[in-house]
Amino acid sequence: MLELAILGFLYEAPLHGYELRKRITALTGHIRPVAESTLYPAIKRLEKSGWLARETQPGAAAAPRHVLQLTPEGRRELQRRLAEPARGEITDENRWFTLLAFLRHLPRPTAQAEVLRRRLAFLEEPASFFYEGDRPLRAEELDDPFRRGILTIARATSRAEITWLHATLRSLDGET
Repeated sequence: MLELAILGFLYEAPLHGYELRKRITALTGHIRPVAESTLYPAIKRLEKSGWLARETQPGAAAAPRHVLQLTPEGRRELQRRLAEPARGEITDENRWFTLLAFLRHLPRPTAQAEVLRRRLAFLEEPASFFYEGDRPLRAEELDDPFRRGILTIARATSRAEITWLHATLRSLDGET
């Protein structure tokens, strides 16, 4: 998720580490705050892979700043990750939102639609957070009001997302 966010934000514009961290934190920080001890090793891994380049620029006050930008290989890697997301990036809501934040960078609407269809298929599978044997339980079957609340909220969220997915797929497919 972190590497995808780094690649996605740098696809949009070169940034220095502090600005990159602010943007990633704004996107994912309510879930997982991004510490420097996590961000900078990820940046180094991406640099070592040849996907990022670092340029030193004079600082506004004193110290020079390191500005990061994607290499052509980094742009291709972002598009590959967007077009071929791992199952966890489709099924995990936090990872999905990170992927969705940059999906517009896939140049072909058909490729964007394919990713959305994978998410839609996942959401349409019968599932629950709670089971009786192998059978998923519905909110109405639970006596516990807190667990019932979890399922009620999840159902409403899923319905809203499914509605959005159908509308967006129609748009990407050129339907009105």
